[in-house]
Amino acid sequence: MKQANANEKSIEGMVSQRETLLIVDDEAAIRKLLCQKLSREGYQCEEANTAEQALNMLATSPIALVILDIKMPGKSGIELLPEIKSGYPDTAVIMATAITDVNVAIQCLKQGADDYICKPFNLEELSLAVQRALEKRRLQLKIKEYQQYLEDKVEEQTKEIRKLSLGAIEALVSALEAKDKYTGGHSRRVTEVALALGNELGLSAEDMEDLRWGSLLHDVGKIAVDQLVQNKPGKLTREEYEHIMTHTHIGADIVQPIVDGKIIETIEHHHDHYDGSGLHQVIAGNDIPLGARIVAVADAFDAMTSDRPYRSAMSITEAIKEIKRCAGTQFDPDVVTAFLKTAKTATK
Repeated sequence: MKQANANEKSIEGMVSQRETLLIVDDEAAIRKLLCQKLSREGYQCEEANTAEQALNMLATSPIALVILDIKMPGKSGIELLPEIKSGYPDTAVIMATAITDVNVAIQCLKQGADDYICKPFNLEELSLAVQRALEKRRLQLKIKEYQQYLEDKVEEQTKEIRKLSLGAIEALVSALEAKDKYTGGHSRRVTEVALALGNELGLSAEDMEDLRWGSLLHDVGKIAVDQLVQNKPGKLTREEYEHIMTHTHIGADIVQPIVDGKIIETIEHHHDHYDGSGLHQVIAGNDIPLGARIVAVADAFDAMTSDRPYRSAMSITEAIKEIKRCAGTQFDPDVVTAFLKTAKTATK
């Protein structure tokens, strides 16, 4: 409620300021007459004698309402009207003309005009038309700002729900890894390496956040993998290997309801080989999402430098050599180049 009240005060402050009107007419006498009348009623009045001058003034100062002559030399008011409504949708427009053709009035209203008045002007009627148009504008601004407030609240709540949901999944992954002496802390270590690579590759803040979640949750699908198969000390059969590799698709399905496409793609494709030789692979090269190509290197490096049931951990030097050897086949060469730079820095 405090935020809503603050927004209401903001709106009231905006519309209670002295509103500026722009009189657009090629006749100086008419502009002077209207300015005198409306200035006495408390409005700030500006003048323009051509469509071009009017557009320049709209671009340089806030205009609440335009009184626009339909027939002018050069670009007419009817031609200018859609430009005003397109470029300055919060500006009200009253059309003015000596032509008493109902079809012209209808055309103007269809194009977004708020009202239509005829020459010679009845100044009292003009004043009422201005008041009506400005009241309508004030109401529209209030509705627009309140809608924005509601949208912001929904977005804020959606982000919070997403954060809580992702946090719960992350906690589950961490708990599962903690039970396994071979994979404890794996996802966090992969995330650290992946983020270092993302930073080296110049990813945006938004892409880095997607990479962070994609890395943390890349193995979430292993919830559905048989632990006896995963921790088998000997060589896996083809069927056992295919069973373990289902974790990429299962993981993508688990997070799909609460994350964006980039995170899903990172999880689903992080075991794809750059040359397309991976198991049941349908894309290759740069068609593999960049997040997945980054996680592929980070995941392999941590796996090689960690003990596994079927082998002891490699040294960091050996693992770096292996990743370098697989550039262009299993791994994206550009990601490997970034990895070698970060690894060199980290080992200094």
